[in-house]
Amino acid sequence: MPKPPPLSLEGTVVAVAADRGHHFSKPPQDRIMLVKGHGVEGDAHAGEFVRHRYLARRQPRLPNLRQVHLIPAELFASLLEAGFQIAAGDLGENITTAGLDLERMPHGTRVELGRTAIVELTGLRTPCMLIDRFRPGLKRRVISSEKTGPAFRCGVLGVVIDGGRVSAGDVARVVLPKPAVRPLPAL
Repeated sequence: MPKPPPLSLEGTVVAVAADRGHHFSKPPQDRIMLVKGHGVEGDAHAGEFVRHRYLARRQPRLPNLRQVHLIPAELFASLLEAGFQIAAGDLGENITTAGLDLERMPHGTRVELGRTAIVELTGLRTPCMLIDRFRPGLKRRVISSEKTGPAFRCGVLGVVIDGGRVSAGDVARVVLPKPAVRPLPAL
C-alpha cells in the first residue's frame, strides 16, 4: 500500500464566512473575528456549549467542539469533477483554506490563522441529510470509500484557542501535536 504524501504545514485562507442564523450555507464575509473559547463572533455555531441543533436539543451542556468549521478549497475542485459546483461558504464552513489537507491532520492539530488566531482541531465534520437537501447526491461524494484515510471529506471542526481577525489572503500555518498519533474523530 502506498504511503500518503507528507502533510503540508503552510497554506492560505481563501475565504471566510459567518451567519447569525442556523442556515446550511454561510454568506462570505470580508473578515471574521475569532473569539477565544467561543468561536466566530456573530455566528450561529459560536458559544461555550454545543450549538449544533440536533446535539443541543439532547445535551445542551456539552462543550462546543464545533466552534469553527474549516474546509479545504481543493474539495471544491474534486466535487466539480463529479458535477457539483460548490463555492466558499456553501457547505457551512467559516474558513476555506488552500494547500492544507485538513482531513488528514491528527486530533489536536493547531492551525494558526492570520496574525493571532489559533484553532485547535477537534474532529471531522460528519455529513448529515442536509447536505443532500442542498445538492442531491452530494453526501455520498463526501463519504470516503477508501480503507485508509479520513471517513469524511467535508472539512474539520475546531475550537478557538486564541482569538483574532481572519481574512482571505491570510497565512494558515499548521502545528502538529506531539505525538501525532490519533486521527480526527467524526463529530
